[in-house]
Amino acid sequence: MKLRDLEYLLASTAAGNFTRAAKSLGISTPTISRRIGRLEDELGLAIFERGHSGIRLTTGGKDVLTHVRRAVAELDAVKFAARQNGIGAAGEVRFGLRTPVGEAMLMVLSAWRENSANVLLTIFEMNERDLVIALDERRLDVALAPSHMLPTRMARLATYRERLFVALPVGHALAGHQKALTWAGLSGETILVQGWDESQAEREFLVPLVGAEVRFRSHAASRQSLLGLVAGGFGIAIGTESEAAAKFPGVLFRPIDEKDAVLQLDLAWLPETEEPVVGRFVAYIRDAVRSRRLV
Repeated sequence: MKLRDLEYLLASTAAGNFTRAAKSLGISTPTISRRIGRLEDELGLAIFERGHSGIRLTTGGKDVLTHVRRAVAELDAVKFAARQNGIGAAGEVRFGLRTPVGEAMLMVLSAWRENSANVLLTIFEMNERDLVIALDERRLDVALAPSHMLPTRMARLATYRERLFVALPVGHALAGHQKALTWAGLSGETILVQGWDESQAEREFLVPLVGAEVRFRSHAASRQSLLGLVAGGFGIAIGTESEAAAKFPGVLFRPIDEKDAVLQLDLAWLPETEEPVVGRFVAYIRDAVRSRRLV
């Protein structure tokens, strides 16, 4: 049994005779009549009653037709899904994050969702070590992280920048008398950073900026937990504009008035990635970054 035979069966049923069905399919009447006859022999069932006025489904033919329509519809769905996935119009993008997504990036992702209704975007928030491992093991397709946290072997796209802020506990001496701070103004403070035994990327990024007069305390904790420690008076932290906009109970954010108080975030992926939907996603982000002038 071939798919073409089932399509001939559906066309013949709709047309009411083989001549009109053949014309609609662009084939000869003897061809479609012969193929239907062969299908009937294979099934051991007369599908049509043939007469001078045309053809009519038998009782058995009606039962068969119900399943034929379902089978052809399923096969059409398979072909459609294959085409959509082949051009990257359907599938899933597993998106890893190191920090909360900024407003500009949220707008880009929202526009992607509107233009890619058949693509599932799944978010995974991880530290930098786990992001890289997940990319290598292909548990993630792409990741968005500060550029200094990504290995050079990854394919990368500069995506956007965020201004850096100081996160202070309510009532801290630095919170009340000025709206913006400088790196020098943090001298003598304890800065809380995220860090793990195998990765101290945040501290390594901040040391050249704040200088040697600052004490660092590393915590293997989430950003939310770190800001909770700030609220509890354990120290201060360096956060992003997105964190400042989101706010946190017991924490005040003050901008840092320095030219280098900026965090560069890059989109990263494995250069040998071949999934069409991932390529389409990266291309979309690249075009959005350029058109919106995010970097």
